[in-house]
Amino acid sequence: MATYDVADRSAIVTGAGAGIGREVALLLARNGAHVVAQDINADAAAAVVSEIEAAGGRASAVVGDAGDEAVISEYIRAAQALGPFGIAINNAGIGGGLAPTGQYTDADWDRTVSLNLTTVFRGVRAQVNAMTDTGGSIVNMASMLGVIGSVGSPAYAATKHAVVGLTKTTALEYAAAGIRVNAVAPGYVDTALIGGMKEEGRAFLAQQHPIGRLARAEEIAQMVVFLASDAASFVTGSTHVIDGGFTAR
Repeated sequence: MATYDVADRSAIVTGAGAGIGREVALLLARNGAHVVAQDINADAAAAVVSEIEAAGGRASAVVGDAGDEAVISEYIRAAQALGPFGIAINNAGIGGGLAPTGQYTDADWDRTVSLNLTTVFRGVRAQVNAMTDTGGSIVNMASMLGVIGSVGSPAYAATKHAVVGLTKTTALEYAAAGIRVNAVAPGYVDTALIGGMKEEGRAFLAQQHPIGRLARAEEIAQMVVFLASDAASFVTGSTHVIDGGFTAR
């Protein structure tokens, strides 16, 4: 497995209790970063921290809604307490409701926009302010549906397109301050978001990727941690699609 230069700096990972966020938190810790695992599920966050500490790493948990200003302030303070704050991974989000635009409800729209976009915006706003004097790397979780359309997912696709736009804009604004901002755009990943689907549904999604399978969360984590690391020191403002060829059609 590849190694990455992220040692002796602190990292925030939102939505770190499961799936991609969990794999990112563990991979950062294996490469020497001190990790703040934020999640709305206290037990899940604590389990990640315990696993990191059992392997000799340093970590702490922050529990609550990743878009809550008090939670954001708490995870910034927790990161600064662990070491020089230099990495933020904005991973928390939801899949959103499924319906064509003409039947999409305001409730589903507002919830998806709040969790997938406003949460990322508030996090990035606090993170760049905390990194202005020292520099750092921010990675936002977008989606392949942030670069293409998707029938039946108007809110999810719209929010992920917006995350890409926010990423590019923030990268331009803070490049001179030494803050790099990038996005990762996964295809369908074998996580709890689709884990509850029937087998035929999972098989259908797998077949949509030319590679012929779903992504594994650890594969996405590799790209995220690369972007967070010094190996990506000339990479900013870009969106990295990891979709098994889905969008190459």
